[in-house]
Amino acid sequence: MTLNSLSSARNWIKQVAVFLALLCLFSIAAYALVLHSHHMDAPLSRFTMWCPGFAALSTCLFLRVPVGSLGWSWPAPRFLKLAYFLPLIYAAPVYLVTWLAINRTFSLQSFEATMSGMYGLGQRPIFGTFAVALPLLFTVNVIATCVWALGEELGWRGFLFPRLHQRVGFHGACLISGAIWAVWHFPGLLWADYNVGTNPLFAMSCFTLGVIAMAYIMGYLRLRSGSIWPCVLVHATHNTFVQGIYDQLTAPVGVSKYITSEFGAGLALSIVIAAVILVSNDRHASGLSVGQEIGLQTAASQE
Repeated sequence: MTLNSLSSARNWIKQVAVFLALLCLFSIAAYALVLHSHHMDAPLSRFTMWCPGFAALSTCLFLRVPVGSLGWSWPAPRFLKLAYFLPLIYAAPVYLVTWLAINRTFSLQSFEATMSGMYGLGQRPIFGTFAVALPLLFTVNVIATCVWALGEELGWRGFLFPRLHQRVGFHGACLISGAIWAVWHFPGLLWADYNVGTNPLFAMSCFTLGVIAMAYIMGYLRLRSGSIWPCVLVHATHNTFVQGIYDQLTAPVGVSKYITSEFGAGLALSIVIAAVILVSNDRHASGLSVGQEIGLQTAASQE
């Protein structure tokens, strides 16, 4: 190993180690409140989502890494379109099969009452849901959720993934960053009300599988677009559409909760299939130049 490569390896280890240490520090503060209350309300959830972002930005500050290396460039529109619609596509078959196979799981009236009630339109549920609530959810709510998703994506795909990709390649970077991403959620899953009520071991298994598959989707978008913004958008639309629409339309009847939601086997399998299709179709036309660009940005940040 040459002196330059040895120095580069040490800088890489230092950057990743400092990021993970700061991530633990910020996350301990957030999860201490979660463990105390056994509840993750909106402000605490948003603070927790920004812990990876705080860790990435702090690492850049302490180690003099250019913040521009985190992937701020605006991507081609096709990547944003893919990021917006992909969660709607991969979740739809799981929920449709559940609604058709298990009686009384499709809960449209309850959904309409909840959606319209948020705007004081409970007396006009159809209008309140389809003319007011859903249009706002598909636009304003997605944009607002991007603010919180940005916190996570700055850490996972802005800072950690490119550095892992430079050393261990695409699959290694997706697997490692995905595993860290999943484990980071475990305190909220085990000791708060994040889980929908399934067996904890089953929930962790399905959640981990789904998150690692999502890491492949995010890694693909990060490399092909050269930007974190498609990752931010797909994170926001997944949370908005799966949790805010599909889950709300599904009553917890029978085994439905073991199939749907982020803790169900059906959604996890569907995300795996989406990741396989997305990555395998691009295998022979991968964005090597984009990957090299990220590697160069990372290398430049270490000088």
